Amino acid sequence: MLLRSLNLNHFRCFESLRIGLAGGISIFHGNNAQGKTSILEGACVLLRLQSPRTSTMADCIRFSEVAFAAGGQLDGGDPVELRLQYKESGRRLLVDGENQKRGSDFLRHSALVVWMANDDLALIRGGGDGRRRYLDFMAAQLFPAYRAAQRAYEKAVRSRNFLLKRDSSPKWAEIDAYTKVLSEQGRVITQCRRELIESLTPQAARSQIEIGGGEEILTLTYQSASGEEDDLAFELFSRREEEFRRRQTVAGPHRDDLILELNGMPVAKFASEGQQRTVALALKLGQTHLFLESRDDAPVMLIDDVFGELDPGRRNALMAAWPEGSQKLITTTNLDWLDEQFEHAHRFEVHQASVSDSK
Repeated sequence: MLLRSLNLNHFRCFESLRIGLAGGISIFHGNNAQGKTSILEGACVLLRLQSPRTSTMADCIRFSEVAFAAGGQLDGGDPVELRLQYKESGRRLLVDGENQKRGSDFLRHSALVVWMANDDLALIRGGGDGRRRYLDFMAAQLFPAYRAAQRAYEKAVRSRNFLLKRDSSPKWAEIDAYTKVLSEQGRVITQCRRELIESLTPQAARSQIEIGGGEEILTLTYQSASGEEDDLAFELFSRREEEFRRRQTVAGPHRDDLILELNGMPVAKFASEGQQRTVALALKLGQTHLFLESRDDAPVMLIDDVFGELDPGRRNALMAAWPEGSQKLITTTNLDWLDEQFEHAHRFEVHQASVSDSK
């Protein structure tokens, strides 16, 4: 799949943006805070109906405006026009001008996406939230039932937490109505995550060796927070005293984590900064190869300010491991690292929310 054009209206810093895109590599360069990352974010929002930078789509609306729109032509053999119109009261999804009732109907026509960014080190050093978002972003693209289960689960958690905090003595009969929803939807989420990590682990391990150039063994382990045999209803029932004390839902997929180890040692504690950066790249490159293997179609790669932070060895190893057919949109603040490998890349200069060809 190739994104041939991208149109943004009232999106982040852009009042209006119209650009044509080629296959292969496109580089967006310019100083910080000019709009480079917002271009990649706009492409992700259009293709996957979610932002990698915020959980609230309203954050993408340009200041003083009440709505944004994103559109573009996607070429996967038969070109298709995608358009998203968003305001806080709702959204409208169109494929070739026809309304789509559900997000899943829209996404059926779209492309898979991998987001790589300089702050991916948070996958290693940060809390479980970032690693769960990483899993959610992948799982929603690979498993048709995942998005609906995740949304239903998150809504039930919010309602359940509200009831736990509302009364001095929790009304467990009301709370347990949401416990049932958590158990049903949480089982879908947990099953998908387990399957995902099982498939991702060999891809990420191979990518670690390719980028790092050594024989370090990267392992990924799913840490479920749903109790023994993933029986979330029983786990929550057995921890009622703790929930009464803390006034929040203490177990379930919203507390899962992904354990990362190199040669059996926790990456966050014992790996060097260079090793940690390599692991973060390996996770995203592994995702790329997993998508290619699962769908027999290279994903669109959105690469935000990564290459300026890499030494030439890691940069060359990463490029050598990329799928050849994958479209790559890259942002950077400088072009000093460019070499002959990028001589055919299409370059755009971004300055104060304006984009112009520079090659």
